[in-house]
Amino acid sequence: MARSRIFHRGDCYAIGIAMDNQKRFKNRVQAGELLARRLTAYAGRDDVIVLALPRGGVPVGAAIARKLEVSLDVLLVHKLGLPGREEYAMGAIASGGVCILQAEVLSALDIAPEVIEEVSQREMREIKRREKLYRAGRPAPQLRERVVILADDGLATGSTMQVAVHVVRELNPARLIVAVPVAPQETCEKLKSEADEIICLSMPEPFHAVGLWYENFEQTSDGEVTSLLEEVEKERAQRTRPLHVSRKKTGGAGDAVHTK
Repeated sequence: MARSRIFHRGDCYAIGIAMDNQKRFKNRVQAGELLARRLTAYAGRDDVIVLALPRGGVPVGAAIARKLEVSLDVLLVHKLGLPGREEYAMGAIASGGVCILQAEVLSALDIAPEVIEEVSQREMREIKRREKLYRAGRPAPQLRERVVILADDGLATGSTMQVAVHVVRELNPARLIVAVPVAPQETCEKLKSEADEIICLSMPEPFHAVGLWYENFEQTSDGEVTSLLEEVEKERAQRTRPLHVSRKKTGGAGDAVHTK
């Protein structure tokens, strides 16, 4: 049985579940479906949108969007990995060039400015490539006065999500929610002052890495991302399509009404 922990600060709260026996998520889809259970207050609302962080956050975000029957899109943010240790973040950068650096990491490892610039430029090129691929000419969604749910498959340092939150805040959403399956408690604490609501299902100690908390943590491909975006949009369009009403003459005083 999972034990819930709730943390409060101002108008923000984080929900954490301490998993007995270090229980792991089956995969990203299951993790997203579990998150959706914590977000039922936002189900079926036209003003709600899930923004998933590619690529691993998209299966999570798609599962949330499907369960809640809301819109899905992506927010392109890339981790700035240390040269030779790319899994360890020294910061993150987003579409448009918004960048947040982990000052303590740069100071402790004495990272040269030219190294930061080189990594930033490389990741910005990749963001532009993916944006063109995933959007296929579609404009970025309007977020003003909408409820935005930022979804990822997990957080480590939280630098990528910090950049995502900063980008969305600039677009004046009505409410900003961070939803992730797993993260260290200190990362959730750090984000609480920046988001209106933080939902994290598991805050294991020691944490080590996001992938350890999944049974299946295979890399998500660009093809999977584009397919999920198309599928969720098609499903949403079918739900919102109005009934077609036609009238057929019956030869009597009235007409028969047929719906399709």
